Amino acid sequence: MKTGIHPEYVECTVTCSCGNTFKTRSTETELHIELCDQCHPFYTGKQRLVDSGGRVERFRKRYAKTGTAGPKKAETKDDASGEES
Repeated sequence: MKTGIHPEYVECTVTCSCGNTFKTRSTETELHIELCDQCHPFYTGKQRLVDSGGRVERFRKRYAKTGTAGPKKAETKDDASGEES
């Protein structure tokens, strides 16, 4: 390593928005974070689907009637005229 070009590596106190604090090492003396392993939904088991704008619910309502998740089959020209082959 070259001397004089690297930042100082010191003990750091990390503070989460939930109030949890722990110590680690960093180039900063204090860090403030939004999520940690004590409050993150993945680690706490309280994970849930975030439905922005009701998109999932609208999708379920739209396709609940047909029973399929795909679009309807387009009618052919013969089917639309009502003639039998």
